[in-house]
Amino acid sequence: MASTLSQQQFGQLRGLRAKLLRRYEHQPLVSCLSGLYGCQWRRYEKGSTQPGDCCCNKVEAVSFALLVVAFCLTLVFLYFWGQAKNDYNDFDWFNFGKLGFWFPWSVVLLVIAAGFFTYITILMLLAVCLLSEGQKLYLHWSHKIGILVSLTFSIVATALLFQLWREELRTLLLSFQITAPYLHVGGVLLVTVLAWPIALHFFRMNSRVRRGLIMGVYLSILSALYLVPLGLYSPCIKEDGTLGPAPALIGHRGAPMLAPENTLMSFEKAVEAGSEGLETDVTISVDGVPFLMHDHTLQRTTNVHQVFPNRTDTPAAMFTWTQLESLNAGAWFLSHNPFGTAGFLGTEERLQAGKQCVCSLQAFLQLAAQRDKLVIFDLYRPPSGHPYRDSWIQRTLDVIEKESSIHSSQVLWLPSDRRAFVESNHPEFQQTSGSRLPLEELQSDHIVKLNLHYSSMSAELTRECAAVNITTNLYVISQPWLFSLAWCTGVHSVTTDAPQLLSTMRSPLFLMSPDEYNLMWILTDLMSLVLITIIFIFHWWRERGLAFCSGSKITLDNGTYSKFKTEMSDIWSVSSGYSQAEKMPNLATVTEH
Repeated sequence: MASTLSQQQFGQLRGLRAKLLRRYEHQPLVSCLSGLYGCQWRRYEKGSTQPGDCCCNKVEAVSFALLVVAFCLTLVFLYFWGQAKNDYNDFDWFNFGKLGFWFPWSVVLLVIAAGFFTYITILMLLAVCLLSEGQKLYLHWSHKIGILVSLTFSIVATALLFQLWREELRTLLLSFQITAPYLHVGGVLLVTVLAWPIALHFFRMNSRVRRGLIMGVYLSILSALYLVPLGLYSPCIKEDGTLGPAPALIGHRGAPMLAPENTLMSFEKAVEAGSEGLETDVTISVDGVPFLMHDHTLQRTTNVHQVFPNRTDTPAAMFTWTQLESLNAGAWFLSHNPFGTAGFLGTEERLQAGKQCVCSLQAFLQLAAQRDKLVIFDLYRPPSGHPYRDSWIQRTLDVIEKESSIHSSQVLWLPSDRRAFVESNHPEFQQTSGSRLPLEELQSDHIVKLNLHYSSMSAELTRECAAVNITTNLYVISQPWLFSLAWCTGVHSVTTDAPQLLSTMRSPLFLMSPDEYNLMWILTDLMSLVLITIIFIFHWWRERGLAFCSGSKITLDNGTYSKFKTEMSDIWSVSSGYSQAEKMPNLATVTEH
């Protein structure tokens, strides 16, 4: 009886070992994968690889390599364009200036990029799953065309954007200071998952060159990912208690997501949203009235094409103030919806926005004076032939000094023309430079604030300026991740299109202490290393067991290989036969199939 029990236990152990060694053929799954990847809905059985075989022929290997390249490039472009969202409005208006009509090209480009990336990612997942099931790859010709189209789109779109919009490359680099810790975790997770199909085919190959090549590439990528954190820098990895106050907010042309830019409604919205300053652009009319207009023409933000159809390309400065007052400066905001936010306005707000008119500098300064807000503005010199071409600065100073009640200390004086004259007559102005000049020159010009594009952001610059009592303001920052980076960098203020969004942030995104980050990446690397080691050991043990279990020799040198289904039947017959041996000894013989 004890002998029978021992034999049963032995048979069960062999059955368990056999289950571990068995390569399960998930026929419905493989059929579905093969059908989606190569339109081979009934040929999955013919696509299984045998020990020593390659997972695909040369043509399919090239197709798979192109698929991997397409995946990488579409991912890079989608990441880049997603991080460039801060400047979508500039991109769309740039195209408006070139094409003459408004269209949200930035969103369309994002949708197309997301579509291509999704398509390529699905193909990649199908390929990895097929390799994990030990299947040969066969990509349908339609998918090969799709890969080439995706690859071409990514290359052309990236090249054009970097050619026309080089400063966005700096945005991409800045984003890594925020996202790098999390990209590292994602990269390690991806490489860890790929260990399964790589280990499977590594131990089934009989070519040492291929095995060495695959393992060399895989280990190189894995080692690089493991060591990336040693050279990583992020301002948002800070010791507790070292984070400074949030940057002050300056409304860029008011709050252009909530109201038409450079209108009184826009500036009122900016004040309500918590802006400490207001930014605008000043032009002088032909009869000497300074007014607010960013563009050199009136075409984008007014209905000049309706009121003065023959003067749509005329410089804004060549209109009289009476003519400017007759224009509508708000209807375009409702029709074009540049930020996609006009639909969130209430009925009364929509009516108010649609009735906005061109705002004068005097009205803008009065609003700032009443709300005790700082003001900063670009001042455009009138074109040739304009009566105020040589006295535009003095005319602007007259409005500040004589026609408004704003205090001089509320003015951040940005124009560099005749700065010495302005400073001598208005010493309380806060002299602001829009150029990154040497510190000695900035100090000699009595500069107290730098106003720079956010691409100039660096903790070193902020510290150097702060050491000589010069604060920094960066424009235009509207995305939370970019605002978080400016906050961690120590920037004093930012000019933004979205004061209503940034004013609600109580702490930077992605903020963590060095100890927290070290724990995160070390645990990630260690867990990955353990899992990859287990996966490779398991595949080594299984391939070795398949070759020698049940006493049948299966070699990789000559490519001979016994089907495992037969072996499973043998083992199962043996294990089940023990229980019947005592009662029916004549039937205890195990028949091989």
